[in-house]
Amino acid sequence: MIRLLKLNALAQIEEKEFMNRREKIEERLRSDPDDVFLNYTYAMELSKEDELQAAQKAFARVRQLDPDYIPAYFQEGQMLGNHGEVEAAREILKSGIEVARRIGDSHALGEMTEYLESL
Repeated sequence: MIRLLKLNALAQIEEKEFMNRREKIEERLRSDPDDVFLNYTYAMELSKEDELQAAQKAFARVRQLDPDYIPAYFQEGQMLGNHGEVEAAREILKSGIEVARRIGDSHALGEMTEYLESL
């Protein structure tokens, strides 16, 4: 029983710390809404929280700000794939693969192609 209470207390602390990180990112975004990396970080936080629709919107914002920001394509594709949204994941990954090919990022091209083939 004591172990269960300790685990519950730890989970509450971790949840509070997790939310604090998201709140800090949101605060920074209010002062710099066009920062690509900050928007990407926000999308990743939403993804970690399983906020699928909000994360998709945030990843779309990253791509709007910088269409060549390849991590946004790959991470959104993985997130969607992990949530069973296979067709949506494929579409995002195909777009990312086109970008990687266009800008000559062979590493990202290989990673996204491999993940796409695994879906």
